[in-house]
Amino acid sequence: MQSVTEAEKQEKLPFPKWWPIVAGALVGVVLRLFYSGGPDGPYGAMMGSFIFIAPLAVSAVTVYLAERLSRRSWGYYMLVGCAANALFVIGTMATMLEGLICVIIILPLFVAIGCIGALVMGAVCRLTNWPKQAVYSVAVLPLILGAIEPTADLPVRLRTIERSVAVEAPREAVWDHLMNVRDIRRDEVEDGLAFRIGVPPPISALSDAVDGQPVRRISMGKHVHFDQIEAERREHEYVRWTQRFYPDSFPPGAFDQHVVMGGSYFDIDSISYSLQPEGAKTRLTLSMHYRVSTRFNWYADAVARLVLGNLEEVLLGVYERRAEVTGA
Repeated sequence: MQSVTEAEKQEKLPFPKWWPIVAGALVGVVLRLFYSGGPDGPYGAMMGSFIFIAPLAVSAVTVYLAERLSRRSWGYYMLVGCAANALFVIGTMATMLEGLICVIIILPLFVAIGCIGALVMGAVCRLTNWPKQAVYSVAVLPLILGAIEPTADLPVRLRTIERSVAVEAPREAVWDHLMNVRDIRRDEVEDGLAFRIGVPPPISALSDAVDGQPVRRISMGKHVHFDQIEAERREHEYVRWTQRFYPDSFPPGAFDQHVVMGGSYFDIDSISYSLQPEGAKTRLTLSMHYRVSTRFNWYADAVARLVLGNLEEVLLGVYERRAEVTGA
C-alpha cells in the first residue's frame, strides 16, 4: 500500500525523477552569483568557503528534495550529488559566470566534493529528524563565510616542472629555433591540453630588443601578447627568460580571470632551456618555474603540473620537428 501511495505522490509532481537535480544546480548558480567579488574583497569565487561548501550545499538540497518524494538508495545519493554539481558547473558557463577553462579545471573537484556531500546528507535524512535544518544550514553557510573569510595572504606554492627531448640536430640549429620560432600552426600544438580547454594557441616567439634589453616577443591567439625578458644566456647552451606582461597582454575573453598568467592565483615566473650534446643529438630541456596561490593548492598544483607538463612536451615537440628538418 505504501508503494502505491508513493507512486501517486510522484505522479502529482512535475518531472519527479530529475527536478531535485535541477533545483540543486540552481542553488549552486545562485551562490556563484553571490560570489562575484574580486580577489581582494569578500565573496570571491576562489574563496575556500565557495570552493568547498558550495558543492556540499548543491548536494544537500538535491538529496533533501529527492528524499521528500521517497526513500532513496546510497547509490542514488552519489549519482545525484555528482549530476547536480556537474550541471551547476556547466550552468555557470551557460550563464557566462565562468569560462570553459575554469569549468573543465574545477569540475572534477566539485563532483568529488558533491558526491561526499550527498552521502552525508543521505545519512542525515536516514538517521536524524532534522534534515530540513541541516539543508538550510549548509545552504546559508557559504553566504556567511564569504563575508568574513580573509582574502589576504593566500598560501603560495612555488614549483618547477621539467621535460626534455633528444633532438637529432646540432645545438646551433636547435638554438636558432629557440630564439625565433615563426608561424606555429594549430596542428603542431593540437595535443596540448591547455589549448584543448581554451587557452589561446601560440603563434610565434621572436627575438627583439626593448630599450636595449634582449627580449623574446610572444604572440598567441585572441591577440594575447607579452615579452620574455632575457635573464641569463650562454650561447648555444642555456637561456632563461622571465615574463613581462602589459595592461593589454590579455584582452577580455582571452583567458578566464581565475587562471590568467600573472594574476592573483597563477603565474609562470620564468622558463629556461638548456642544450647539452649527446653524440650527434642535442638534449633539449625545458624548465618552468610557476606559482599557484589558492586555498586549495593541493588540487591547483596537481592540475598545473598536469597541464604544464603536457605543455612543455608539446613545445619541445615543435622545436624538435623544426630543428630536425633544418639541421639535418
